[in-house]
Amino acid sequence: MKSMSTKAMIALLSLAVSAFAIGTTEFVIVGLLQTVADDLRISVTKAGTLVSGYAAAIAIGTPIVTTLTSKLPKKGLLIILMMIFILGNGLSSMSHSYELLLFSRVITAVAHGVFFAIAATVATEIVPENKKGSAISIMFTGLTVATIVGVPFGTFVGQAFGWRATFLAVAVLGLIGLLINLFAVERIERERSAPTLKDVGQLITNPRILLALLMTSLGFGGTFALFTYLSPILENVSGISSEMIVWMLLIYGVAVAAGNIIGGKLSNNHPVKALRYVFFFQMIVLLLQMVLLPNKALSYLSVVILGLFAFMSSPGVQAYIVTLAEKLVPSAKDIASALNISAFNVGIAGGSALGALAVDYMTYLDTAWIGAAMVLMAFFLAVLNYKLDKKQNLF
Repeated sequence: MKSMSTKAMIALLSLAVSAFAIGTTEFVIVGLLQTVADDLRISVTKAGTLVSGYAAAIAIGTPIVTTLTSKLPKKGLLIILMMIFILGNGLSSMSHSYELLLFSRVITAVAHGVFFAIAATVATEIVPENKKGSAISIMFTGLTVATIVGVPFGTFVGQAFGWRATFLAVAVLGLIGLLINLFAVERIERERSAPTLKDVGQLITNPRILLALLMTSLGFGGTFALFTYLSPILENVSGISSEMIVWMLLIYGVAVAAGNIIGGKLSNNHPVKALRYVFFFQMIVLLLQMVLLPNKALSYLSVVILGLFAFMSSPGVQAYIVTLAEKLVPSAKDIASALNISAFNVGIAGGSALGALAVDYMTYLDTAWIGAAMVLMAFFLAVLNYKLDKKQNLF
């Protein structure tokens, strides 16, 4: 079994720093949802579109921009994307209307999606074959650390100094990420041949690729049906004070990090084999929330198990799509990675939109069974993908 080199580990950790800044800007809005809604005098569900709109921008923009920039050197592209990310967050910090804030989030979102698409393929290229799942989980550690430190810290800053200060702080984080990538990531060989429209067409019409992307969307949509409204749920259903929610988000983030590491280790050999179990237990955990969240004491346990399974599937689904593309349409591997980032965010947009419908027309707790239903479908797709892989001898 080959191990990672020190050079590869440094590169992965430098990408993780940028992922931390990017993850903070996407998810910190969850902790500030009520604050932003009150300040801009909009409903909490309209504020929720700052989550779903961000995700939709990633979903639409990522594959298009990744295709258009496929001939650029990967390190240079990563640097440009971080500059756009900083600009978008700077604009968010100056927003005094819902429309300008949503526009600035869209700019940031496109940089976000393409960065993760390129970084994920870089991560798999610089490590041995048997370490791809772990490499992606290390890169995604920045995203999970964002949920541990970035989201609670950003929520605290927003409550203490106003939500605009949070986005200014995230812009500074982005600048730090840019500088570290500039010095720590070595020049990466550009692709010898960029994917053609024919390659992209083969990718998006391949039923195996489409099944994998749908699995990603449903798995993440299930998480975000509830997670988007976690702060108001904890405050209005569990009876947690707004000051204590910062610490609840911290607990959630620690659990997310642990789940991400477990998910990476489970995904090193045959990712979708492990995903069957991950999705099954994630579904059970979401259903349990209907019992746990109304109890103030049990809500702490609720947050731990929610966090543990929230992103456990992320290394697996990303490793799976990249490996599947390598075998089926190798020339379009970067585009496959981009499409999977889009699939993540189609799920986030869809899940948060369904969560909004539950909040508007049912109850906060109905977000739990809606999320569980989405994850149940992801579980069935994982089972189907595994059977097809065995039948076609792909792994």
